[in-house]
Amino acid sequence: MKRGFLILAVSLTIIAFITAYLIYTSLSVKTRHLERGYYVGGETILLPLPYVMSEMSVEESILNRKSIREWSSEAIGINQLSIILWCTYGVTEKIGDWYRRSVPSAGATYPLEIYVVIGERSVRVNETTYIDAGVYHYNPLTHSLNLVKRGDFRNDLYEAALKQEWVGKAPVSIVIFAVYERTTGRYGERGVRYVHLEAGHAGQNIYLCSTALGLGTVAIGAFHDSMVAEVVSAKAGEQPLYIFPIGVPAKPYSSSFDNVHRIIIENRR
Repeated sequence: MKRGFLILAVSLTIIAFITAYLIYTSLSVKTRHLERGYYVGGETILLPLPYVMSEMSVEESILNRKSIREWSSEAIGINQLSIILWCTYGVTEKIGDWYRRSVPSAGATYPLEIYVVIGERSVRVNETTYIDAGVYHYNPLTHSLNLVKRGDFRNDLYEAALKQEWVGKAPVSIVIFAVYERTTGRYGERGVRYVHLEAGHAGQNIYLCSTALGLGTVAIGAFHDSMVAEVVSAKAGEQPLYIFPIGVPAKPYSSSFDNVHRIIIENRR
């Protein structure tokens, strides 16, 4: 009889331990996600999975990279937005319990948060359907957009960006924020520099990917911080660094390596 009670007690103890561990693990994962700024709940758009869309080489993309400030009225495609966001800050590999991203990050602290401001009928899903206008937050782990608030806020972003027309007229704008404490908590004041370097890496990826897809963008650093934060309903501790309006160029641009060769040869004389 005593042996039976002992076995029962041990079994219940093991079950209780396993249950507690599973609950703890679940909460730990959720907490880590919340600390990273991921939005839980609300409307979520699962973006198309990333794949190779462009036939343009890296060299050609660098060659043709140019700041574009004039847009056609054409919407961009959801596949184009998907791959640009993946290039900006997407997941590329899982190593143990952390994820490598599309940009280098000091100590893999990944301090950036990516918001997307989408206009009315600006991102085409198919011939008749568009993503709802609104402000979205990009979740790199699930490659999804979480709705922050519904509505066309491009004019608000235009006002916040000192009324730069190319911000207000672009169908989409990617807004990069930083949570400095993620990096400065490990590296001190030097971490501020690392955060800015990382934002630059992400920004260049936006340029090169947009160019490869036949789209255009321009890096915007002139804006009222508090107004930009209000437009996207940024969370406490998130500081705006960059705005990248993206669209179909009104005047397509292309260069050639013949031009590059001519410039280099002239300067060698």
